[in-house]
Amino acid sequence: MAALRHAHPDRPALVTRAPEATRSVLRSTYPEALIDDEAAAVAVGSLPATRGAVCVVSAGTSDAPVAAEAAFVARAFGAEVSRISDVGVAGIHRLLAVRHELDQADCLVVVAGMDGALPSAVGGLTGVPLVAVPTSVGYGAAFEGLAALLTMLNSCAPGVVVCNIDNGFGAGVFAARVARRAAPREDT
Repeated sequence: MAALRHAHPDRPALVTRAPEATRSVLRSTYPEALIDDEAAAVAVGSLPATRGAVCVVSAGTSDAPVAAEAAFVARAFGAEVSRISDVGVAGIHRLLAVRHELDQADCLVVVAGMDGALPSAVGGLTGVPLVAVPTSVGYGAAFEGLAALLTMLNSCAPGVVVCNIDNGFGAGVFAARVARRAAPREDT
């Protein structure tokens, strides 16, 4: 962490998938660190000013750690971030109730396991750029996220791009880049 901070003092150093023991050491070494236990992520250093809005949407509570990682990373990469949780297609009314919030984002990250249908549903409701993240949760023939991955790759909603299984980090970086490019730049 010290080497990363020294090499790049103008941006935060980021640790993802940090076990509790690592987070504990970083918490005591860097009291100013931003630590998200749900995401298992740590940022040391000032976060950049936000530009652009990312909304991280997750299907169920078992998808929360990957969604939290995506949200944490998107914020560390300079986007404003909001989250909408537990709006899986099994209760489509919950998704329809937040449609306006989805349309307000510059980029969406949609996280789902099981059958992986949520990104197609969201992509059909909005024209916002969308990155889908399959998670390795599910019953029966979920195959540790492979079923969700294949569903997302075969989405019939146009404009859905897909990250690898459980790749909240990659989705967060992508979404922040899209959102920051979509938002007007302030003159300095």
